[in-house]
Amino acid sequence: MAVAPEEVADAMFELIKEYQGKKKFKAGDLVKEMIKKYGEEECDKKLCKSAIRSLVDSGRCIYTYFGGSYIEIPPDDAGE
Repeated sequence: MAVAPEEVADAMFELIKEYQGKKKFKAGDLVKEMIKKYGEEECDKKLCKSAIRSLVDSGRCIYTYFGGSYIEIPPDDAGE
């Protein structure tokens, strides 16, 4: 059974939060990490893109650009 997009979004958010200020994640990096975590049978690129979209649409994460597009926690939420 496939993982729910909300669960993947939460896992992505926790990963981004853990590395805030240390590492920036591109969308492709997050997809690779989630496939590694859940396995190819449970998690695919389409599911990950849906999870990223929900993170950005909800305002939990934002896209930033610094020589490439990255997904980060908005600055006012970074301390949580």
